Amino acid sequence: MRKFALVATLALISAFALTACNKDAGDQQAVQQQVQKVAKPTDPNDAKAWNSYLGQIVQQNMQGMTSDRPFPYLVPAGDTDEIKAGRERQLQNVQDVVARGVLPGNMLVFAGPDSAKTAEFILEAFKDAKPGSFKDVIVLFIGDTADQQRVTDALKPTSANFRFVAM
Repeated sequence: MRKFALVATLALISAFALTACNKDAGDQQAVQQQVQKVAKPTDPNDAKAWNSYLGQIVQQNMQGMTSDRPFPYLVPAGDTDEIKAGRERQLQNVQDVVARGVLPGNMLVFAGPDSAKTAEFILEAFKDAKPGSFKDVIVLFIGDTADQQRVTDALKPTSANFRFVAM
């Protein structure tokens, strides 16, 4: 559910940004400043706030992407049975995507309120990825600097174009 909300948010932001392309540069700067004003949410369970916050970061990091939209994965925080089951289903979906491969020019985005859980999610999702299988695919991890290196190391063999943005 959160994944779809993030996708909807990104679609709205993309549509808004495309509309802004037809206006002058001053209007574009105003739009960018409005988008940048979304602060990091303090409530890890506020999916709407997290989608807005993360959507702006994704929008700012889409350079080099040639597909029509990114593929965001919002990894939920928490340890209830329901949340764990949801994370496990999401992980299985991402593992299937990784096993099939992703076309060059696409972008996968991983983020969530708990950076350590998001990093573990990425490590688990890519553990069986074939060397070189993500060449020219952008993988964006939005998290804490403390988790950056282990994700970088895990993705290096895949040849993914890895990007990191600190929350």
